[in-house]
Amino acid sequence: MNAIPTDFISVEHELGAHNYKPLDVVLSKGEGVHVWDVDGNKYLDCLSAYSAVNQGHCHPRILKAMVEQASRLPLTSRAFRNDQLAPFYEEICALTNSHKVLPMNSGAEAVESAIKCVRKWGYEVKGVPADKAEIIVCSDNFHGRTLTIVGFSTDPEARRNFGPFAPGFKVVPFGDAQALEDAITPNTVGFLVEPIQGEAGVVIPPEGYLRAARDICTRNNVVLILDEIQTGLGRTGKLLAEEHEGIEADLTLVGKALSGGFYPISAVLSNSEVLGVLQPGQHGSTFGGNPLACAIAREAMKVLVEEGMIENSADQGAYFKQGLESIRNNAIKEVRGRGLMLAVEFHPEAGGARQYCQSLKEKGLLAKETHEHTIRFAPPLIITRDQVDWALERIEQVLVR
Repeated sequence: MNAIPTDFISVEHELGAHNYKPLDVVLSKGEGVHVWDVDGNKYLDCLSAYSAVNQGHCHPRILKAMVEQASRLPLTSRAFRNDQLAPFYEEICALTNSHKVLPMNSGAEAVESAIKCVRKWGYEVKGVPADKAEIIVCSDNFHGRTLTIVGFSTDPEARRNFGPFAPGFKVVPFGDAQALEDAITPNTVGFLVEPIQGEAGVVIPPEGYLRAARDICTRNNVVLILDEIQTGLGRTGKLLAEEHEGIEADLTLVGKALSGGFYPISAVLSNSEVLGVLQPGQHGSTFGGNPLACAIAREAMKVLVEEGMIENSADQGAYFKQGLESIRNNAIKEVRGRGLMLAVEFHPEAGGARQYCQSLKEKGLLAKETHEHTIRFAPPLIITRDQVDWALERIEQVLVR
């Protein structure tokens, strides 16, 4: 058996597809808010695997649940029932005030599943003519990387040379409720939107936008689909970001932190009749709803609530944001965020955000640029005040150098 290669970066470059451009750090261990590289250097993780590790790296309770279930029964497929699925349904419905659940694996699968279900609902319940269903989405959206999803992206890099794309989508400006209302036709079956656009740079819509969208969708018999895969499960200081405006979506999509980073699991949560249109054989997944995923998700949800992580996200997020706002650098265009979903955007003439991420890495803090000019800061929700202060000290050192 060949020895493990030590030149990880060159091997990745030579043998791997070049669909990512990571910072040149090779991680080998994680615990809580920290990760370590292969040379033993310690870093504060301010990305949390794009919010999949809200509960912190290697949370002991989730790890224990995973090991115990893996030793009993990891997978049955949905050809048979398993003893973890029904408790998972009960617990996630109670936590999120949902009525029905469709378990899947990745976030993109949850989005694809919602698109399928909403179209089917449009034909069978709303009465839209066959193959005429329309779903409205927002500019600068990010809902995943599958072919259907990139087809309605407005990011040229996501779309270029991947067509032809599936029809049936309309794009309106994010945050513009009037544009949403104007785009609706009798064939409109759904409106798919992120409460906060994470990949676009933590873009927060105007106050009242989601309430207006809820009202517009209700009046026009359109399904409101909120993609909470990044914003959900405590990231914004609420369990779900929709709570900031006191609304409920018809379909809510969750994933990432639903497993605390241990395993791919996502879910479509329904507060309407939409999931009721599915019949046996019309949709599924070999791994969707498997006992290992369900056991992990059950514990991941419990620790999120029982250990006060959602409240901590609100408290430490407000403190972190205030600290970022106090940094004086003319290159900074804006600081924005909610909970522990924060961003610093730079003016274009600053030369891009990646240079700052590289400098932060040298000081022991890992963050990632997005859309060239913005750094996202999204540490695990277990971060303490002292750790926020430690991060702010290094961020200030880099930004005011």
